[in-house]
Amino acid sequence: MSRREDYETRTEKLLTPIAEANGVTIYDIEYVKEGSDYYLRAYIDKPEGVNIQDCENVSRALSEELDREDFIADAYILEVSSPGLGRILKKDRHLTSAVGREVEVKLFRAVDKCREFSGVLEQFDGESVTILDGDEKRTFKRGDIAVIRLALDF
Repeated sequence: MSRREDYETRTEKLLTPIAEANGVTIYDIEYVKEGSDYYLRAYIDKPEGVNIQDCENVSRALSEELDREDFIADAYILEVSSPGLGRILKKDRHLTSAVGREVEVKLFRAVDKCREFSGVLEQFDGESVTILDGDEKRTFKRGDIAVIRLALDF
């Protein structure tokens, strides 16, 4: 397990009871380096959407637990937020819950001279994603997908 994975896993264990106590669910946790700074990001959600108070309450409680446990060696910035409307679908549960919704898919390599596709997510089987792009079904192997996210409809 990498250091990043260890930090994310341990943070999720700390965050789980905090999320439950605040009536939110954990959408994702990521530990990333951007420029010279490290960020520990916790994305929380609830059916009616999270508000600033939810983020503040969870952030304060999580910060206290992280300070108490003190397992992250680097200086980092803690961010707690909603995953947003155009949320990235990284985990199996994210993809499963998005079946029937409009998504945007970006591939590592072009298919038919195109790297970006959009359509309704028709199926996810753990290994591949099938979208309905107009009248055409397109299936992509999960390993070929750079990013898949919910599409924003305006």
